[in-house]
Amino acid sequence: QVQLVESGGGLVQPGGSLRLSCVASGMRSSIYAMGWYRQAPGKQRDLVARITSGGSTMYADSVKGRFTISTDNAKNTVYLQMNSLKPEDTAVYYCNAVLISAMDGWGQGTQVTVSS
Repeated sequence: QVQLVESGGGLVQPGGSLRLSCVASGMRSSIYAMGWYRQAPGKQRDLVARITSGGSTMYADSVKGRFTISTDNAKNTVYLQMNSLKPEDTAVYYCNAVLISAMDGWGQGTQVTVSS
């Protein structure tokens, strides 16, 4: 099991930037991968970006070139740097972690609103 807490969401103008953070704690096994998902009203929860313990990353086509996922292992934290934000990026952003044990956990989400 792992507990995850997201932060960093807020209101930003189109073209602006935000950095989301997710702090992990309570793990009984090592983390295999961490990812950021987002869900807009009436939409399914979709993968935005993912990073594995080996440093491999993947991004949804809609955010490639604009978002960057990274980790600070000493702080048990994963980040999502979001640049050139668009109104279509408005959603609740959730952090997810998959453990080596195959267990996973979700954070409560942080709201990102992109509006002029």
